[in-house]
Amino acid sequence: MPAFSLPHVFSGLDYLASAVLLLDARYATRYANSATENLLAVSGRSLIGRPLDQVMYYSFTLRQALENAVVNDWSYTGQNVEMRRADGEILHLNCTVTPLHCAEAPEICLLMELFPIDQQLKASREVWLIEQQEASRELIRNLAHEVKNPLGGIRGAAQLLERELAQPEYREYTQIIIQEADRLQNLMQRLLSPHRTAMQIAAVNIHDVLERVRSLLLLEFPATLTIRQDYDASLPELAGDREQLIQVFLNIARNAAQALSGEGEIVLQTRVARQVTLAQRRVRLALEIAVIDNGPGIPEALQGRIFFPLVSGRPEGSGLGLTLAQSFVQQHQGCIECESRPGHTCFRVRLPLEAA
Repeated sequence: MPAFSLPHVFSGLDYLASAVLLLDARYATRYANSATENLLAVSGRSLIGRPLDQVMYYSFTLRQALENAVVNDWSYTGQNVEMRRADGEILHLNCTVTPLHCAEAPEICLLMELFPIDQQLKASREVWLIEQQEASRELIRNLAHEVKNPLGGIRGAAQLLERELAQPEYREYTQIIIQEADRLQNLMQRLLSPHRTAMQIAAVNIHDVLERVRSLLLLEFPATLTIRQDYDASLPELAGDREQLIQVFLNIARNAAQALSGEGEIVLQTRVARQVTLAQRRVRLALEIAVIDNGPGIPEALQGRIFFPLVSGRPEGSGLGLTLAQSFVQQHQGCIECESRPGHTCFRVRLPLEAA
């Protein structure tokens, strides 16, 4: 039954913001409103008459719910139901299934309503990550304070011992103690420094920042690394700390270059984002900067922890680059997120321009 021949009792469904499908007893689609077309990325006419499992892939639990709705007249409500569109994209939805008994359209048995919750999940995850990362940073800061004082004592004792040694060959050991104490002191200083440095706010052109990062990387990896610019030249300046922003994108892009072993392509991309939520605050206009590489990707086991202090995917890495980048982005009231798969890793930074 095409949408235009539905009885008037269903005529208001096309005005709903949520996706609505009317199904028959074989779970074939008899009607899909425009919100369903947008959600499933297919035309309404192509849905009509097709069984639901040809339109999307869904769980056995939902399949049972549909059967119970037809056979037993039971309604169903599911929270955070995962479905997969025909093009492979995963959707997270709240779903309701309601049995229907309509004399004007007896072949229609079920009304299915789908509510996308991807943005809610994303916002909840962002809040959770910020809380977890702040707790981790607080723990690391406290640990750094506790470690610094004993390190100073160890270094001082090693220096005094070195002066008392009669045999010069033994000084090699005291030098090792001093050098390792200095290395740990530098690490502690890097853990504490983001919270001790006041921001120097001024008008910043984000493309000047990215060009500085690009030139530094090409000096560091001059042979086979390609860095491509994909800039929106119309973007306005933002109020920020230029040096901090250079450090943010240098840390992200250097990680990408190291993952590529200096061979591959990095894309620096800028766009404008409208009506977004950053740090639990609605922003009318924001800058969106993406650093994209075609490297091997971040191991799945690390993807949820890459911004935590001392977490690194490389044996020689300190695990501080992305932590510092996130700290600086949060100080700018922005957000940073990552998506990664083999052949495509994208770090996306959003920085506010205008509040809502």
